[in-house]
Amino acid sequence: MLKNWLEHTEEGLIAFLLAAMTLVTFAQVVARYVFNYSFVWALELTMYFFGALIFLGMSYGVRVGAHIGVDAVVRLLPARTARHLAIASTLLCIIYAIIVLYGSWIYVSKIHMIGIMAQDLPIPQWVPRLVMPLGFALLIYRFGEVLWHLMKGDHASLLGDEVADAMKYRSDDTGDNT
Repeated sequence: MLKNWLEHTEEGLIAFLLAAMTLVTFAQVVARYVFNYSFVWALELTMYFFGALIFLGMSYGVRVGAHIGVDAVVRLLPARTARHLAIASTLLCIIYAIIVLYGSWIYVSKIHMIGIMAQDLPIPQWVPRLVMPLGFALLIYRFGEVLWHLMKGDHASLLGDEVADAMKYRSDDTGDNT
């Protein structure tokens, strides 16, 4: 139940951020070219939304297998060796994400301690930057899920399968379901 809530919340936040970025940018364009007026805060808000989209999108990409990579050599290896390599890769990804989570937490903490405010919005800068440690915490959780499935022997991967996706979309376009 918690997993479903987390997935729906993650998808909802990503959809909200995309819609909000589009709406703010559209309003800025209309204000500038139709009314010869400009919102001072629009660019900064869009930048914060885009940053949040990136940091939340990392974990979403792991969950849906959307990250691309070069796996031509891995596909040539025996299944057992490939699985061990995937486990090692996932562990390295978790270690990397933990290091960046720690660094981003220190960064946000220092901004909070100093009290730096946003340039055009009346909020402290630590508020929108809090998405950095949040995004890496979600990323660690998603890598943990992949690692759990790999350890159990289930089919799991860090990367998407571009060939399978291309064949699926090809069959959807042509009506051929083979």
